[in-house]
Amino acid sequence: MRKNLLILALLLCGALNAQQNFTQYVNPMIGTGDHGHVFLGANVPFGMVDAGPTQQNSGWDWCSGYHYSGTSIVGFAQTHLSGTGCSDLGDVALMPTQGDVTLSRDGLASTYRHEDEQAAPGYYSVLLQRFGIRTEITATRRTALYRFTYPKAEDQRLVVDLNNGIGDHVQLSRLTRLNDSTFVGYRISHGWANEQHLYFAIKVNRPALKGSEENDQIHQLRFAPSAEPLLVRVALSPVSELNAMLNMDAEDETGWNFEAQRQQADQAWNEQLGRIEATFMNDRDRTIFYTALFHFMVAPQTWDDTNGDWRGSDNRIYRGANGAKGGDNLTTLSLWDTYRAAAPLSTMLLPEMMPAIATTYLRIFRTQGKLPVWHLMSQETNCMVGCPAVPVLADLYLKGYIAEQDKKLALQAMVSSLLMNERGLGSLRTYGYLPYDKEGESLAKTLEYYLADWSAAQALRKAMEEGKSGDVLMGDYHRLGKLTAFGLPEGMTWNITEMEVARMTVAQLADYFSTRCQGYRRLFDPRVRCMRSLDSQGQFKGIDGFNPAYQTGEYTEGNPWQYTWLVPHDIQGLVTTLGGRKAFEARLDSLFTAPSELNAEANPDITGLVGQYAHGNEPSHHIAYIYSMIGSPKKTARLVRQIMRELYTDQPAGLCGNEDVGQMSAWYLLSALGFYQVEPCGGRYIVGSPIVKEATVHLAGDKTLTIRTHGNSDKAIYVSKVVLNGQTINDFTLRHTDLVQGGTLDVYMRK
Repeated sequence: MRKNLLILALLLCGALNAQQNFTQYVNPMIGTGDHGHVFLGANVPFGMVDAGPTQQNSGWDWCSGYHYSGTSIVGFAQTHLSGTGCSDLGDVALMPTQGDVTLSRDGLASTYRHEDEQAAPGYYSVLLQRFGIRTEITATRRTALYRFTYPKAEDQRLVVDLNNGIGDHVQLSRLTRLNDSTFVGYRISHGWANEQHLYFAIKVNRPALKGSEENDQIHQLRFAPSAEPLLVRVALSPVSELNAMLNMDAEDETGWNFEAQRQQADQAWNEQLGRIEATFMNDRDRTIFYTALFHFMVAPQTWDDTNGDWRGSDNRIYRGANGAKGGDNLTTLSLWDTYRAAAPLSTMLLPEMMPAIATTYLRIFRTQGKLPVWHLMSQETNCMVGCPAVPVLADLYLKGYIAEQDKKLALQAMVSSLLMNERGLGSLRTYGYLPYDKEGESLAKTLEYYLADWSAAQALRKAMEEGKSGDVLMGDYHRLGKLTAFGLPEGMTWNITEMEVARMTVAQLADYFSTRCQGYRRLFDPRVRCMRSLDSQGQFKGIDGFNPAYQTGEYTEGNPWQYTWLVPHDIQGLVTTLGGRKAFEARLDSLFTAPSELNAEANPDITGLVGQYAHGNEPSHHIAYIYSMIGSPKKTARLVRQIMRELYTDQPAGLCGNEDVGQMSAWYLLSALGFYQVEPCGGRYIVGSPIVKEATVHLAGDKTLTIRTHGNSDKAIYVSKVVLNGQTINDFTLRHTDLVQGGTLDVYMRK
């Protein structure tokens, strides 16, 4: 009897585990074609290591080092970007070889076939045709583990390439042999991000022969004949070679057991993917959904060591506190993209990660004098426009994720980052907008600054509710006598004068930003019914030759059609500006029905067109949800469902634009669940058209939110009723504070 009960228990356990195998629904190849630019290889959620193939090809579609159209591999690097529109990284590449090779990028290249390739969360494998060598990779947070299976026992070699990256240039590098099986080194490079420091340790499971060949920072190790696979573990650190060794020891829980390490990586992914347990109407939707969740969890990435040490934006080393375990410092902050959907989704899905995000932003503020713009490997790239960290930090403030002792610093960081004298902010203070005769991309920058202003104002008003209305926020800056607090460079000043800022209360600052964010009203040109820049005299350009489908120097990766709607913080005010609800809706309709033509100067990121709506790039992402906010939810439902069905697929070309470090996927995830945060912060979600049958979202405090759709189908796409915990939501608007309490959200669908 006991034996039978034990067998039954084991069978039930196996069935439960099978139900929890979310990684089987992930297809990492999605987004490797077209312009998706996703990373392909082995990693764990939010890991420092993204270990995978780097192809011989280069160019815009190889920003991650891999594109589905590629046919040859030059190495397996430990770092890659995912979904970006710029190239970088590709550090510390390994390449197994057999026989004589030329130690150069092209000299190492080997062809491969997709049928000899296998990819799953935490695992990658490929057969190199030139050498007949099977390469397999798995990972921990800060290490990669390789298994190289050579076809012959003799003449086995391993190349460590410290020269060639992905669009960067090595400045200094070193490979030092500590003993026959242990090597350490560093690679300091310059690329999209300046002066990137990466330190590493390498261990092999059998001795490397004495001596090694080296050519132009490409090193070749040789091994005695063996019929056994060569196992190689690589650990990374932003701080030092010693810390790379510490990271290796701390995360080496399986020794040389590759399969055990692979299972641990799979388990790590299953735990994270299991934060949403969802069922769907078909397998295609399930694959797209869980692959999107997988891509969403590639970044932000760990950027400190297991002892808590981290490298600041000033390139100084900061030591972790006693007992620190690391994980509080992050990198790969693609904020212009991710503030729109990925960041709000994180506040619901990853609550325990929010303190690390806040800590990272404030550390960056302290060490570079402003909040991050597009931060990579401790370096500020200043890529893209606006002040995109402000909406994210404001959202954390409003949702209660900022520690009490950090609230003042968070407010100071937002205020000071918006009042600096760089990136066009000086013009914003002088004119209330960025004139096109003084600033490039002036319209895009201005609108992005306005929504950041509004976000800062919301955080300041929250502080007022906390009893801080009369507090003088920036006074301690003034008492220093010059604006060098927290590393702020001299010469970067505010134009409300320093003295005025130093005297302003929280309430006064809230009023200032609330007023400035309304400046978009001046930028609407009624002659062409689009947002356009003014010059320094307050005049629009003439309208001869104007075409709203044409990108000009006033816009960032977009055109007048798309940027006219970039006022997510004040949709009702935008309605008034465009002449009232009827005129507004007619103009919005025309966006989706206009011819999808672009000019020759248009940025290649303007893709995924529905009329002139461009889902392949972020400024459009909120637009379909505007209809619900003006009383036409059926139009939102129809468009959102169309975008999910037509612009996301389960094929390599399954993304209609750059993945952008999780933003494209986050839009899909939120929309599939049935709601989206249009405003840049605050947690007001607009209902769309869910495609899940049922989804259980695991929240903080062991709470769950179960979303149930009733009557959902490919034809029944319109929402007729929304009920949260038994209460009907008449305005189709959900609040973050209500959702994170858990319970049941019932969404009733109709044709």
